[in-house]
Amino acid sequence: MSDPRYPVGKFSFTPFTQESERQASIAEIRDLPRNVRSALAALAEDKIDTPYREGGWTVRQLIHHIADSHMNAFIRFRLGLTEDKPTIKPYDENAWSQLPDSSLPVEHSLAIIDNVHHRLTVMLELTPADQFAREIVHPDNGVMTLDKLLQLYAWHGRHHTAHITNTPR
Repeated sequence: MSDPRYPVGKFSFTPFTQESERQASIAEIRDLPRNVRSALAALAEDKIDTPYREGGWTVRQLIHHIADSHMNAFIRFRLGLTEDKPTIKPYDENAWSQLPDSSLPVEHSLAIIDNVHHRLTVMLELTPADQFAREIVHPDNGVMTLDKLLQLYAWHGRHHTAHITNTPR
């Protein structure tokens, strides 16, 4: 691993050429809660407040971040499916990671991740394929299709699961 900030590499969008590719990304969304819990189970409990890399968040902050980020993902998909090219609101994830609730036990955010991912997966699985061409506007990243958003959040889950897995033991 050359850059510990990106243990699975930086995000790169590749347009889907087959429906099976989209379904594989949806499966990654579905499997994230189990994958995160598995990565946490392999980590000694006294490492939960250890940064996953030098200068990085603690594993506790990371779990809360995944919950925050994927709640936003759920809303972004819903906006994209119900509005014409909505502009979504970015947020300062570093500032959010410093809020007082970032010290809560991770189980609170794991429950959010479980439930948000269940709803998100059902919504994505039942969304007709042509709807993934719908667009949202991210003020910092420009226009994104829902296919790109899907790939981004599938990558985001892999990315942070790898951070947990690579946390110094």
